[in-house]
Amino acid sequence: MSLRALLEIRLLPAILVAAIVIILPLFFPSAYYYRIGALVFIFALAVVGLNLLMGFAGQVSLGHAGFLGIGAYSVAIGPVHFGAPSWLCLFVGAILSGAVAFAVGRPILKLKGHYLAVATLGFGLLVAIVLTNEAGWTGGPDGMNVPALTLFGWRVHGSDAWYWIAGATFVGGFLLALNLMESPTGRALQAIHDSEIAARVLGIDVARKKLTIFIISAMYASVAGSFLALFNGLITPDVAGFLGSIELVAMVVLGGMGSIFGSLVGAAVLVVLPQVLTIFHEYEQALLGLIVMVFMIFLRQGIVPSVTVALAGWRK
Repeated sequence: MSLRALLEIRLLPAILVAAIVIILPLFFPSAYYYRIGALVFIFALAVVGLNLLMGFAGQVSLGHAGFLGIGAYSVAIGPVHFGAPSWLCLFVGAILSGAVAFAVGRPILKLKGHYLAVATLGFGLLVAIVLTNEAGWTGGPDGMNVPALTLFGWRVHGSDAWYWIAGATFVGGFLLALNLMESPTGRALQAIHDSEIAARVLGIDVARKKLTIFIISAMYASVAGSFLALFNGLITPDVAGFLGSIELVAMVVLGGMGSIFGSLVGAAVLVVLPQVLTIFHEYEQALLGLIVMVFMIFLRQGIVPSVTVALAGWRK
């Protein structure tokens, strides 16, 4: 395959996503829709990282919201307690999350199946407990205010500004993920997903590759957590809670495991649907659960892979 063809394969999906980011605001009737769009891209960024871990490397994580919490509180604690600029704390949070993922991942990634799931669940719960109990630093259960992000003297505020920041960052993260999957590391991860034994026979350092993607996934989640905290201006320990981790996993599965574009679709469905269903008041949660069940029953591989297969069959 020529270099030009390879570049087209990698760039076309990213160009499509960038076009979506640019075109969507043309249909927004109010600033409220910018807020929903920003939340979709923020969560989609975290879901891309988790999809790399689950969909490509085949490693289940039920505590990924813990890294979301680390990133969120980094941009809150840093400016409030140390006077550090928010943009610097965002990078520090990503590095800290990567370091924690390295320390935690070395022992727990030796586990498999439900043992790995329970171990990652324990990590997420531990982070949430620490954030709740260390009230002097984190504000405890009530959380803490997050100072606004300032770039080159410009104070970032407003849903429209965060829409473009979150959208641009997601496009960058999307392109990085595509490049990673098309690289030798990506092919090694897919081999690990299919069979760790076969991957070892091929000479792949399984433990190292799994740890690498775990660290990358944690850093994606950390950046998303920092954006979420800066966007909302307030953060509580709930961001690192069990339900947050389950929501991220649901977004991965709903959009399609192993589909980078599916990460965006899964995040969009679970961010937008609750807003749409508010008109049903007390039946909102029941309808949301029912709709997700219907998606999983009829689109078992996730929305994007199932639709892709259906379209391919229809064309034949």
